[in-house]
Amino acid sequence: MENAITLTESNFDTEVTKSDKPVLVDFWAEWCGPCKLIAPLIDEIAREKGGTIKVGKVNVDENQSLSFQYNIRAIPTLLLFKNGQVRDQVTGMTSKKDLLGRLDALA
Repeated sequence: MENAITLTESNFDTEVTKSDKPVLVDFWAEWCGPCKLIAPLIDEIAREKGGTIKVGKVNVDENQSLSFQYNIRAIPTLLLFKNGQVRDQVTGMTSKKDLLGRLDALA
């Protein structure tokens, strides 16, 4: 079961910038190998941390204006938002431990 929210240009503001919880946003694409490798990790975090954080995914091919807005130059890129602001960024593969540490630092 996927617990990450599918984010689009139409719901991004409501789900991310106006969220009262920290939000982990995964910028990805269907053709991106590393994106597929990190996807299960993102879903795991969404399941485990669902009560305290929000996890969302942005398909960069379908939401190009969001990619431009957040200056996404490589994928996967993970942005961590708190109070509507980007507080941290990870580009490329990372470990679950690293991501959880970064999320805990936001709380």
